[in-house]
Amino acid sequence: MGSLARLVTCAVAAALSVLPAASLGSAGPAASARAHGDAHAEGGRAAYAGGPVPASVAARTNVSAQAGGEVASFTIQDPRITESSGLAASRAHPGVYWTHNDSDDGPYVYAVDAKSGRTVATVTLRGIGDPRDVEAISVGPDGTVYVADIGDNLGGTWPKVWIYAFPEPKRLADTTVTAKQYTVQYDGGPRDAEAMMVHPTTGRVYIVSKHKQDGGLYAGPQRLSTTGTNTFKRIGGVDQWVTDGAFSPDGEQLVLRSYFDVALYTWRGGKPKKLGEPDLPIQQQGESVTYTLDGGTLMYGTEGEHSRVSAERLDDDLVSDGTRRQREKDERASGGKGSGADSKDADANTDNYYLGGLILVVCTAIGIGGRRLLRSR
Repeated sequence: MGSLARLVTCAVAAALSVLPAASLGSAGPAASARAHGDAHAEGGRAAYAGGPVPASVAARTNVSAQAGGEVASFTIQDPRITESSGLAASRAHPGVYWTHNDSDDGPYVYAVDAKSGRTVATVTLRGIGDPRDVEAISVGPDGTVYVADIGDNLGGTWPKVWIYAFPEPKRLADTTVTAKQYTVQYDGGPRDAEAMMVHPTTGRVYIVSKHKQDGGLYAGPQRLSTTGTNTFKRIGGVDQWVTDGAFSPDGEQLVLRSYFDVALYTWRGGKPKKLGEPDLPIQQQGESVTYTLDGGTLMYGTEGEHSRVSAERLDDDLVSDGTRRQREKDERASGGKGSGADSKDADANTDNYYLGGLILVVCTAIGIGGRRLLRSR
């Protein structure tokens, strides 16, 4: 069986190496992310934002605005964004999503247009220290964008981490802003974390630690302070390996995702209660999640060059009461469901093709290996 196991392993590895971002597997080396410093120059940003896009990328973008404000999946086309680790829907600019790279990229935040997948603004943060491991992004009720430098790849040893904040620009263009910097520590000691969420009505900031063992939900002070240290206190356990999270636009729900699963919670009085498990696309390295502004669709992001942001329309029993009523009203006005459901089905079919191909490769390898073993006896 040793030969058969090796054959199957090689077949799986080969299949994963050729599947696109929607497939299973882990992200490849990100050395290219470290070599693009010159691309942050003003001329480089402007040229790419309005310039031609490689045909291979444009062919996979397949983006269009849907009825009722729903948005299809899209592909991030900016070659500088190779480790998209957080995702947040802009409040000031519908159809635009804020994202950022993981560690070592620098103090940059990108605004990506879902219609084209192109970067329409690059925001450079000044007045802060060197970002260490940026993992999450969220937009508060007043339009403030919060960026969480909270990752700890050493397993939770950093005594302090940081959150940066800046107002959403009124106009989308490359700009430099002076950001606020909040120092954060956890009650009970350091934690590795990748999920930060700002409640859309109270403005309170929450962090979820990453690891399933002793995973927890932490609440910050009612208002963060730039002076002193902001202590986040544990308010509940989380039985999940969490890579990102987001509140629904009305603040009635909380979604938490990991690499391979996702959970949806109702949010009442600052306490989550599990509601269900929405659909989760197959992704190369599932890192981020956010809601569309109407609260009816989850947008899932992944790391990798030209990474795919996948839209998954939530079933009626998994949306908040307000979103459900608005959805019913929109569907009555349009005489039926919008095409957002169709785009979800199309994405699901694409993912199924990839998964089916992987299963076929593995089964073929098992069959060939079995015959070889029988012949050798």
